[in-house]
Amino acid sequence: MRSWSLFGVLTLLLALESSAFKAHDFKTCSQSGFCRRGRALSARAKEAKSSWVSPYSVDPTSINISANEAVFTASVKSSLYPDINFGLEVRIQEDGVTRVRMDEVGGLRKRYDGAAAWALIAEPAISTEIKWTAGKKDTRAIYGEKKDIEVVVAYEPLRISLRRNGKEQIVLNGQGLLHMEHFRKKIVPATTTEEPAPIEGEGAEGEGQAVLKAENPLSWFEGEEEDDLWEETFLSWTDSKPKGPESLSLDINFPNHGSVYGIPQHATRLALPTTAGNEPTFTDPYRLYNADVFEYLASSPVSLYGSIPLMHAHSTESTVAVFHVVGSETWIDVSHPSDKSTETHWISESGILDTFLLPGPTAEDVFKQYSRLTGTPVLPAQWSLGYHQCRWNYVSSDDVRTVQKRFDEEDMPVDVFWLDIEYSEDHKYFMWKDKTFPDPVEMTNDVAANGRKMVVIVDPHLKRDQNYPAFKQASELGILVKPKSGEGEYEGWCWPGSSSWTDFFNPASWDWWKSMFKTQETEGKWSWTKSTTDIHIWNDMNEPSVFNGPEITMPKDNIHYGGWEHRDIHNINGMLFSNLTFQAVAERTDPPTRPFVLTRAFFAGSQRFGAMWTGDNLGTWEHMAVGVKMVLANGLGGLSFAGSDVGGFFGNPEPEMLVRWYQVGAFAPFFRAHAHIDTKRREPFLLDEPYKGIVKDILRLRYTLLPIWYTAFRETTVTGMPILRPQFIVFPKDKTGFEIDDQYYIGSSGLLVKPVTEKDAREAKVYLAEDQVYYDYFTNLAYRGTSKGKEISVPAALDQLPLFIRGGSILATRERPRRSSPLMKRDPFTLRVALSKAGNARGELYLDDGVTYDHLKGQFIWREFVAEKNGKKGLRLSSIDLGAAKPAEAVDGAALTTYNPTNDFAKSIWDVRVEKVVIVGLSSKPTSVKVEGGADLVWEYTPGVASSEKGGSPSILAVKDPKVLIQKDWAIVIQ
Repeated sequence: MRSWSLFGVLTLLLALESSAFKAHDFKTCSQSGFCRRGRALSARAKEAKSSWVSPYSVDPTSINISANEAVFTASVKSSLYPDINFGLEVRIQEDGVTRVRMDEVGGLRKRYDGAAAWALIAEPAISTEIKWTAGKKDTRAIYGEKKDIEVVVAYEPLRISLRRNGKEQIVLNGQGLLHMEHFRKKIVPATTTEEPAPIEGEGAEGEGQAVLKAENPLSWFEGEEEDDLWEETFLSWTDSKPKGPESLSLDINFPNHGSVYGIPQHATRLALPTTAGNEPTFTDPYRLYNADVFEYLASSPVSLYGSIPLMHAHSTESTVAVFHVVGSETWIDVSHPSDKSTETHWISESGILDTFLLPGPTAEDVFKQYSRLTGTPVLPAQWSLGYHQCRWNYVSSDDVRTVQKRFDEEDMPVDVFWLDIEYSEDHKYFMWKDKTFPDPVEMTNDVAANGRKMVVIVDPHLKRDQNYPAFKQASELGILVKPKSGEGEYEGWCWPGSSSWTDFFNPASWDWWKSMFKTQETEGKWSWTKSTTDIHIWNDMNEPSVFNGPEITMPKDNIHYGGWEHRDIHNINGMLFSNLTFQAVAERTDPPTRPFVLTRAFFAGSQRFGAMWTGDNLGTWEHMAVGVKMVLANGLGGLSFAGSDVGGFFGNPEPEMLVRWYQVGAFAPFFRAHAHIDTKRREPFLLDEPYKGIVKDILRLRYTLLPIWYTAFRETTVTGMPILRPQFIVFPKDKTGFEIDDQYYIGSSGLLVKPVTEKDAREAKVYLAEDQVYYDYFTNLAYRGTSKGKEISVPAALDQLPLFIRGGSILATRERPRRSSPLMKRDPFTLRVALSKAGNARGELYLDDGVTYDHLKGQFIWREFVAEKNGKKGLRLSSIDLGAAKPAEAVDGAALTTYNPTNDFAKSIWDVRVEKVVIVGLSSKPTSVKVEGGADLVWEYTPGVASSEKGGSPSILAVKDPKVLIQKDWAIVIQ
């Protein structure tokens, strides 16, 4: 380990945090040995064209088909290395998903096969109904309600395809790019200092002799020369590669799907641009390698903070997906042989082949299938859907109190105040800087007195200081990551200077980490007693970020629990940190309460443990725009609870940009403003008018819509459907919408938002994909789409946000301004009924206490509101108990068989009522409005166009205080 002076560390940190994106700090494919080998393999295959044949084949004599389950196993041979054995297993699960696994059998070493164990919630159930049929050339299984799905395993060469109605949906190894580099012994060339004796008759003295190089019979597939198989250097770092080559190459093609999405996290368009083929958008593949990339480019395939190896493929006919479960660095090329097909090439550094084929055929089906594998997003604490105020750093406890006071003086709602790393003494997390934060518990209590919370950062690096209890305990327990020797403790540099990292793959670390968060000392163990249960946690730098490491992360030859190298588990590492923190925060109380944990690094399954954000973005219009696309992409990867830093982490955005960014943030699931330590203060109350008033209205709008956000979260916890839904999900057969990623829908609410992300824009273009009426949320002005799709122009002055209600929707909102969301618990509701062109509408509302897990015991309210025609011109608006009608579908994690409408939570808000009903688009003025079985109501009617007409100012019926209760069945009849 090289010696670093304090000056050197400070210089390094300053350089890291003050400069723009440094491409040379991160590898391109051409600088990565295994990626070079994979791409070269693809190039040789393309050059060979039809003469290229994969060397991998199934040994037909080895085939075994389970008698009781849909499991096919066989031996696989490579003609390149006949003595190397591979095992293939193909399973078909109960839900129709196909799992393909291949591993080296009896090799010199074992490949890492644990990625799925961390990503999956359980071992998937295998079908006992589906049957395989073995033939001379392939083995097949046909299944599905219509017997329209077929999985085919071809023997020679090995080729696996998923078909629907005879059409190939997903093909593995169709281009013959499968290559699992087997473990081998390093051959050291013999060296000698002696001249060989001349052989009689083979040239006289003085004659020139030609040196003949032996022909490499494997070069057609692997190339002529070895390429960084045993050691690799990047800048000043050398990766020792003690296991030698072990990469995995696999082509995954979608012959009948022309658009692909997913594989977050990248700063690019939602429909993934090409990286290969003719005139690709990017020249490098998409990289999945969790990295601390600050000031990242706004359009790039460069790896960012998280990695989810899930790709959706879409066409007008169907949606399918592949989940390629590998935890090591992975590069993915994307190309389109035609506008109706997609080819992808996945190149991973290590791990087994473990790939799930998700057959769809709809986007909803794909999300359900993926959720059954990795889990749905967790239902968050309701307060965490409010506004979060953060910067690096609020400098003292008095600073926090002052910021809270200013929000209250300006009547701006806020739920959470955040503290970055400077709260801690010498960046020793859990330990407050006494000079500036002398009273952390009292400070937190002052914040909590207004129903608010604190979020405090806890990074994974531990300062190497024997006076720091966290490091001392971890060191004594032997749970720190080890260097490549496998002995001692790895030492790297981060915010505290010399640091070590807890190895959360080691089970011995789990209970210890959870004990650190206890707010009361137990059994003489040190814990965070200067804390309260109103403090929640921000996990940053968990890629992990190592300032003096290769690519600003940990060396790949570091050793984790079980002897695995860091290269094997790098992309999984950050998820384990947030997972354990999530558990730790929940278990501070008995019974546990819902924690809030924000993570920067993530992997498949991270949705089970909280929220994420898009990292260290810039205060630019380009970053504002790409942030929308990135949050949409994260939703496709299962991580719906996502957002970008409002205002950009770096820079000083002008007031117009800041206003627009608040509009973007207010319509992301996670809504936080954050700023770098070198930026000017930009809390919303510091803005001049009219900007301050506009932002205040945006904040209040977010709180008005909180019931809609929370209801959308309930849905995603059950179905896995993303909260933010791009056009291709809502309108899967509308090809025009496949590329649209600058507008989206909020859950099933019917809200359509088009954030404005361009400077000086005063008008916006919004695409309506259907022959349906859409109402401007603020003015009620009606716009009509067409069956072929229609682009409309709408006003978008700085104080105007293009926000629409889709005809046929009912919104439940809370209109009374409050300081924080917990203070809204007993506020009444307003129902906004936006009639469809057919004259009907529906919507949902979900409520629970927002804090505990009592909803899993049936402590909630789940209502459906339905507006339907009543006679020739009448309308009946009713409230129906969905909890009683569909108890098993109400909440994730608890298959309720019954539901009690008078549960304790319902009793606690028994008198919460509907204070106003607004119905938009009636065909004529009513003659009477009354509660069914009750008295006439007070109402006011404004004439206008009906929902069935082409557009304009619609009619509006406002019903004042019908006094119907949220938890009860009721109906309002309009004649």
